Amino acid sequence: MTNPLLFRIRTCTSVLMQVRLCCGIFAISLSLMMTSGCTLGPKYQRPDMPIPEEFAYEPAEVGDTANTQWWTQFGDPVLDELIATALTNNYDVKIAAANVEQALSIVTQTRSALYPQVGYGASGEKARRGDAALSDAFPGIPNEQETYQAFLSASWELDLWGRVRSLSEAAQANMLATEEVRRGVILTLVSTVANSYIILRGLDEQLAVSQATLSAYEQSMKLYKLQFEYGYTSQMTVAQSESQYETAATQIPQIESQIVQQENALSVLLGQNPGPIPRGKSISELANPVVPAGLPSSLLERRPDLLQAEQGLIAANAQIGAAKALYFPTISLTGAFGNSSTNLSNLFRGSNRAWNYGGQIAGPIFSFGAVSGQVAQSEAAQRAALASYELAVQSAFADVDNALVANLKVGEQLEAQKRLVAALEEYEQLAKLQYDSGYTPYSTVLQAQQTLFPAQLVLAELRAAVLASSTNVYKAMGGGWIDQADALIGSSPTVSATPPGDTATPPVGTATPPGDAATPPAGTATPPAVTATAP
Repeated sequence: MTNPLLFRIRTCTSVLMQVRLCCGIFAISLSLMMTSGCTLGPKYQRPDMPIPEEFAYEPAEVGDTANTQWWTQFGDPVLDELIATALTNNYDVKIAAANVEQALSIVTQTRSALYPQVGYGASGEKARRGDAALSDAFPGIPNEQETYQAFLSASWELDLWGRVRSLSEAAQANMLATEEVRRGVILTLVSTVANSYIILRGLDEQLAVSQATLSAYEQSMKLYKLQFEYGYTSQMTVAQSESQYETAATQIPQIESQIVQQENALSVLLGQNPGPIPRGKSISELANPVVPAGLPSSLLERRPDLLQAEQGLIAANAQIGAAKALYFPTISLTGAFGNSSTNLSNLFRGSNRAWNYGGQIAGPIFSFGAVSGQVAQSEAAQRAALASYELAVQSAFADVDNALVANLKVGEQLEAQKRLVAALEEYEQLAKLQYDSGYTPYSTVLQAQQTLFPAQLVLAELRAAVLASSTNVYKAMGGGWIDQADALIGSSPTVSATPPGDTATPPVGTATPPGDAATPPAGTATPPAVTATAP
């Protein structure tokens, strides 16, 4: 019987020829890989959709501000600092950025299958078999045997049908969709911080109106009580003034509660613990940003949600190619090169060199619907992604039109409310004069004041609503300002609340002495100077 070791030595003379053959196979395979750049899936093309030529409610005066930091148009440095702080500290932005890194890692993992995988290994074994069994099969060989190996290995799946390339394309599209999600988070964050600050300043205005009105009502109530004591007015008038005062007093705790809740919500957006928020300009001092110019067709390139939906469609389209590639065989090349010896000290001698190479081809014959089912699934997913994209586009057009019409109509409503408040102020003054002259009962004055006070609160709400509607227009239209905001991430210090004494608005819950109260708004009842004399 031939000694296995002698047989191994004899075969070493053909190593050169075998290596040349292996290199030839490798070169042919590489050539096939380089020339087979096609995939089996459909080539992606952006769907054709009917796009309106212009927005229905775009105002006559617009500005080229879609690619600028539009929030600076409010003219409030405090708001600018709040937005910069939110971009730096907000946890939703950090989560979105981590998700992008995760998606990028998946792309790297998927693409790695396009290239040969090289590894290493080592093993050692010592074994003993029964003497009888070993002597019969291999006479003259020692019973205890040792085997040691150290080798480099390589494997490569030839992507002839584009399966791995299709999976890589899908992974890249998913990564880009995740990036658009991150940009969408930035868009939402900036607009939400701006709206929250505007609402907060609107509530501050309502609180100031309520406190000034309450102070005026308190002075009137004290005056009527004094007049009643000396017989100049009836007890009904006193009771009516007290009810008017308490009605106004009930508004203040409600507004104060809303202010605290709004501050807490804004603190969370800033990535901070709940606490007071610094104030800048009042709601009436904030400038209204100009509406950005833009065409409906530009939304396809400006809104992150549309770009995200399109990348989802690209990914679903690529999955079809990966599924169809399963119909065809997979071709793999494997090889190993190293040393093998029965003695560890002689492992790396040239005579102990060992190698192998080979190829494998495997493909389906009867899968009973396994492959066709995957193809059908991927095609259905592509149709769903297409419908989602078309729905997103139409919804985007609706969002812009809704934001534009709201901006237009809320502005008209604000102007009408200003005229209403002016008329009610005049009505309240005339009613007060007639009551002082004895021509009308106090109920007329009470009715005028009860109508004026809520109208003033609504006016403060509408001032905030007009500014918020401009913010919503920028949010709906998207644009390069998202990249401007993205550049601010990590470039701003943390905002801290200024001391209450430095704020434009008194802290919530702080009572303002009547003598130190702010000047009541025009039309607020001011009691006449009447001196009571003892009878």
